[in-house]
Amino acid sequence: MTGDGAAPRRPRLPLRLPAWTATLTWKAAVFITVMCCALAALLGILVHVAVTNQTVGQARDRALTRLDDATKQYEAGGRLDPGAGIDPPGLPGALRDLAVGGERGTMVGDRDDRPTVWAAGPADGGRAIAVQVDYAQGARTIDGLDRAILGSSVLAIGATLLVGSFAVTRVTRRLHQTARVARRISVGDLDARVNDPRTRDADRHQDEVATVSGALDTMASSLQGKLLSEQRFTADVAHELRTPLTGLHAAAELLPPGRPTELVQDRVAALRTLTEDLLEISRLDSRSERVDVDAVRLAPLAERVVRASGADVELRIVRDIVVDTDGRRLERVLGNLVGNALKHGAPPVSLTVDGPVITVRDHGPGFPDYLVEHGPQRFRTEGTTKGHGLGLTIALGQAQVVGARLEFANADGSAGAVAVLTLPYEDAAGAVGEDC
Repeated sequence: MTGDGAAPRRPRLPLRLPAWTATLTWKAAVFITVMCCALAALLGILVHVAVTNQTVGQARDRALTRLDDATKQYEAGGRLDPGAGIDPPGLPGALRDLAVGGERGTMVGDRDDRPTVWAAGPADGGRAIAVQVDYAQGARTIDGLDRAILGSSVLAIGATLLVGSFAVTRVTRRLHQTARVARRISVGDLDARVNDPRTRDADRHQDEVATVSGALDTMASSLQGKLLSEQRFTADVAHELRTPLTGLHAAAELLPPGRPTELVQDRVAALRTLTEDLLEISRLDSRSERVDVDAVRLAPLAERVVRASGADVELRIVRDIVVDTDGRRLERVLGNLVGNALKHGAPPVSLTVDGPVITVRDHGPGFPDYLVEHGPQRFRTEGTTKGHGLGLTIALGQAQVVGARLEFANADGSAGAVAVLTLPYEDAAGAVGEDC
């Protein structure tokens, strides 16, 4: 809760790591580093403990040996050697208490800032006899060993990271290549293949990446074969239908006037249109279409499309421009979009030209969800809803031929379908804006 004039608190955003941390190379590098550090730490601790125990044990043995000699000298009434004495200064209190209690023991400590190993035992009168052994050399040995372990661990981790990164990078490079080929296949390039050399020799052992690459190539070949077979079937059926339909159309024209004749002629015309659409789709699928590029002004072309529709379509020219495109194909795209809006939508239907962006809008029930999400699909119906036929499929294919982008959406906050065609356009010179 804030008072008057207090700045509102901004919501705390969740912490997000950079995008590059999601890569397999980064994860492998972190894993290798953590495992190498853990292994180096474990081995270093084991070596450190083993060498320290050995060094300290040898020093304790020497101290206990000197303590035995000092005890014998003390009991014989002789003079103690240097480094031995009764309750000498610097003797650790815990070790003295142990010796006074009648037990012998050793302890690593310091005397005059030098590492020292003490050994103490009981003496008469509640005192302790103790000796000291210089431990500086052993301490230097352990320090040198620790530095050697640390240095060798850093070198080992660095070398392992380099080798591991190289190996992981080779794997990720092959995975990226497989992903690129999969994306090319998804957009229609069925000739794309990974062609991993490891998959060419059937007797050669294959790793997992090669297995995935081989499976992708096999899937692409199978998919390409099936699609080519379907395309040939569609083209052959359409070609075979043209001859009998031509004869049927001629025969229908010879029928006597009347309502039955009109119905027959109408159905024959619809069947001829469907056959021509199938032929056009087969040409689009085979990518055999060639673009005839010319300078096209959009406003007159849009006017021709509206007149050809034969319906009350609102034409709005926000900004008229000249684009380099195939005017015949562009007119075909817009004609199909307007025809679909008139057939499946509801009035008012509008066609808007705003520079290189052309929008066709109706006020009907809108596009089905599957069409907005995945694009038009041939003859598909959703539930009891009538399908969209081939018009939008042809429009999308012809738009791709001329290099345009065609998007389908539903109007926000109101009923209606919206088709937006964006033409490739670079030079804005000569743009004209007018209202109709």
